[in-house]
Amino acid sequence: MMTIFSKNRLDFFVLPVLLLLCFPGFAQRYVKGLSPQESMKTFQLQEGFGIEPFVTEPDVVLPVDMVFDEHGNVYVVEMGDYPYDAKLGNFKGRIRLLRDTNGDGKVDKSYVFAEELPSATSVLPWKGGLIVTAAPDILYLKDTNGDFKADVKEILFTGFFAKNSEAQITSLRFGVDNWIYANNHGQGGQITSKQNPGAAPVDVSGGDFRFRMDRGLFEVESGSGQFGLALDDWGHRFVTQNTLHIQQSPIAYRYIHRHNFMPTYRSETNISDHELVMFQKSATPYWRQQRSDRRQAKYDSLKSGYKEYARDHFTGASGGTFYGGDGFGASFYGSIFTGDVSGNLVHRDILKSVPGQPTYVASRDEKEKDHEFLAATDTWFRPANFTLGPDGYLYIVDMYRQHIETPVSIPEDLKSDMDFTNGDTYGRIWRLFPTSGQKRDAQLTDLSARKSEELLALLSHPNQWWRLTAQRMLLERQDMSIVSLLKKTFAESKDAKGRLHAFYVLEGLNSLDAEIIKKALNDAEPGVREHALVLAEKYPQYLPEIIKLTEDVSPQVAFQATLSLGQFSEKEVLPALAGIAEKHADNASYRLAILSSNPGSSADFPELLLSRGMYFNKSSDGKLKFIEDFAFVSGSRNGKNEISSLIIVLSKTEKNWQIAGLNGLTKGIKRSKNKKEADKNIVKGLLKLEEGASEDVKKAITGVRNSLVI
Repeated sequence: MMTIFSKNRLDFFVLPVLLLLCFPGFAQRYVKGLSPQESMKTFQLQEGFGIEPFVTEPDVVLPVDMVFDEHGNVYVVEMGDYPYDAKLGNFKGRIRLLRDTNGDGKVDKSYVFAEELPSATSVLPWKGGLIVTAAPDILYLKDTNGDFKADVKEILFTGFFAKNSEAQITSLRFGVDNWIYANNHGQGGQITSKQNPGAAPVDVSGGDFRFRMDRGLFEVESGSGQFGLALDDWGHRFVTQNTLHIQQSPIAYRYIHRHNFMPTYRSETNISDHELVMFQKSATPYWRQQRSDRRQAKYDSLKSGYKEYARDHFTGASGGTFYGGDGFGASFYGSIFTGDVSGNLVHRDILKSVPGQPTYVASRDEKEKDHEFLAATDTWFRPANFTLGPDGYLYIVDMYRQHIETPVSIPEDLKSDMDFTNGDTYGRIWRLFPTSGQKRDAQLTDLSARKSEELLALLSHPNQWWRLTAQRMLLERQDMSIVSLLKKTFAESKDAKGRLHAFYVLEGLNSLDAEIIKKALNDAEPGVREHALVLAEKYPQYLPEIIKLTEDVSPQVAFQATLSLGQFSEKEVLPALAGIAEKHADNASYRLAILSSNPGSSADFPELLLSRGMYFNKSSDGKLKFIEDFAFVSGSRNGKNEISSLIIVLSKTEKNWQIAGLNGLTKGIKRSKNKKEADKNIVKGLLKLEEGASEDVKKAITGVRNSLVI
């Protein structure tokens, strides 16, 4: 039988075939996923390490976080809504409970602990249950009847940003200081506590978040981490953001906001010394190359000079995690491991302290100058997160899927053959281990029956997981019978980390006293001295020790001493801050630390600096920036005689100091909420300053005049 086609119908059938023949790659723009064993073969791993599956689909799917609790359980967060917004009535977030029931170190049971959660992203054990970030809430879930399903569901906090799932509350971490930290990516929200309804709402706009379960406290924290929060042994915070794989927030929010007159600043610092470059082994996705080519053509047409990168640069950095384990060897302790889900790789940073600099520097290891710790050619490999295990090994949370990007970031025409749900039935947790020595079994350890004295001994364990777990359990128990043992441990332990953990268990039991604080201020370990300074702020008698520590050999201790010094108002404070300004004004963090304090931004400070000769020493960009920002604060606050007294000081300085100060005044006055008529002393001061002034100084004076109400 003959079939007759019209011309249009012939085109309908023939053209796609011709396209496939002429462009064989068209039908295979995006490769299919691989089995765990096949995917593992594509891993190019740092010499001396091996990798194996710990648990895979169907026992986990779409994992983004994992924790080991003290009962021998493993909890995995599954982000079923990604990459779309969670839909009310159809939430797909889920928490999986994994167990080893026969003691062989392998997961053999997988339970759905909780489901129908909106965009769950991270979990943290607490009192036999879990704290869960699930925007707009932070929840508490617990199984009370032993069926491995949460039957308790409480809202702890609410009000968080709940749209873009790549920028929500996440990355819960229990800190050595007994606070729980979380990334908020600077998103807005008025946060209220369901358990403490009388507490005033906290505005988290522009910051991250922290809270204490034992005391019902919650507050905004500095920084704007996205997905990944690393806390080192001494509580320093390092956060991950898509294109900036490691940043540090060296100044707590409570210091920066001691007054409300500061100019615009950044509370986090990019600490990488190797730019945005990474060594990618996987192929560039078709859509990404097309999008980059289009963007580059636009930049070139505008002659912007901007360079668009389709690969080999961090764009999907995720899950930065501090390695505090005892399984990889001493040379790896303290590393920060970060995934890049777009580049299908795992990057490692070494942290280094630099004299005079509060922040650390993150560098590549000498053995990884031209390659990553792990890089896969499998484009579905998505190392979204990591966790340290009780065994001292590192676990990689692989969200294994075809496309990791949110659809809103991709042009419409390029999405025509992209299935953003492809991979919704996959998920892998990988276990990293050293190949030298005897390989350790996975440990799913039950500590719940350990006595408090036994937990106290674990505060000096070489693996950070054991130390933090023991500290958290002691905080939960509030067992006052061990206070004397804790004090003995702090006084006699030769392990610095153990002393710090004991110090904070005492703090959590409200059992610190002035004597312990003084001993901690003189501890041999810088990290202990640093934390002692924070708590010494409650003890005015220790102001001399705080001033002394501003000259500490440890940059972190000296910087914390500067922050703590600004909490006091005694007469010794101003001279000490003046000395710090003279020495460290070129450092942006130090400028922020001094100027955010009330004494360091007071009207008396410029006159003191003048008397010490700071303005007559060789100027630098940092010193000029300091006086500009100081003047901004003065203009913004606009207190009685504040502006006029600063103008008098400026009249006694050289031209470049005058211009910097006047420009700062102009900016501050324009932003001031304290609008009032300029007093006669300001007018007179400007007239005197104008006499014989250069044109650029006169221009700066005009700026001040125009900003004033005269």
